[in-house]
Amino acid sequence: MVEILRPHAVRPGDVVAVAALSAPLMPADEPLLDRGVAVLESAGFRVRVAPLVVDGSRRWWSAGSPERIAGEFNGLLRDPAVRAVVAHTGGNTTASYLDLVDLDAIRADPKPILGYSDVSLLTLSLYARLGLVGFHADFATHGMGLDWFGLADAARRTELADVYRRVLAGDAPVVLPPSRPDAWATWRPGVAEGRLVGGLLNRIVRLQATPYALRQHFDGALLFWEEVRRPLEWVWNDLHLLRVAGVLDRIAGMVVGVPLEVSTEYPDPPSLRDVVLDVVGGRDLPILAGVDFGHTSANLPLPLGVRASLDASARTLTLLESAVR
Repeated sequence: MVEILRPHAVRPGDVVAVAALSAPLMPADEPLLDRGVAVLESAGFRVRVAPLVVDGSRRWWSAGSPERIAGEFNGLLRDPAVRAVVAHTGGNTTASYLDLVDLDAIRADPKPILGYSDVSLLTLSLYARLGLVGFHADFATHGMGLDWFGLADAARRTELADVYRRVLAGDAPVVLPPSRPDAWATWRPGVAEGRLVGGLLNRIVRLQATPYALRQHFDGALLFWEEVRRPLEWVWNDLHLLRVAGVLDRIAGMVVGVPLEVSTEYPDPPSLRDVVLDVVGGRDLPILAGVDFGHTSANLPLPLGVRASLDASARTLTLLESAVR
């Protein structure tokens, strides 16, 4: 049984830090960051943009060296004024500093950490090590500053902001709303309850090769995943690796997000649905797909370790308990 460490609730007036947890802020993206900050401020939060973002620091494909990124992140974790940390974007960096995170600071003052894509490695590793409820949720720059405007209208932005406020404040239950009534698809009918576990599929698989692998965390869980810019055959292979590891025999259900540029050049290609059902085989797993999270969606917040109810037949997903304390 996984011991859950819930972060403290975040309420209007609290300070939310926007941090460079992976890639740097590119000059062309500065307007997106400004818009994302405005979204957080309109939700009632006070926003502090961390120096590595503001300074436009970069080292190769990262916002800085592993030690520098971890140092700034640890400073935010130790700062009692900061009540949550939102990644400004993703990238290819978090694996480099997983072993440098101040776990004692998190134990002393657990805070919500929000992000997805590469940041999945960070939130999943902290869930594996501490049971920390992290949030597979939108970035400030390429989420709230971009997808919330390019992929969502004003009504949807208002709806999303309300869901984020409620989840971060500790409301429960919370019914996660689809972007439109027909957006979610039943790939295999059924009903299940379990703790949410997931993120970017290839990062889930990579984490299993580290000391921070997810183990009993899969027992009875609802596995959610999305993927971006990877051949369909790689997705098939990654799912088979989870199958060989016994994960598909231990989970209670599966939730698939919105993929981006997942295809194949092989003739007579299968669909993503075909691939998933092929790997799952005869297992009695409810599967709900097209749910609003991923690289081509304004992301709903999905808290790791929180019990949720999945009704793939009725196409609903509901958070059953508070994500925070």
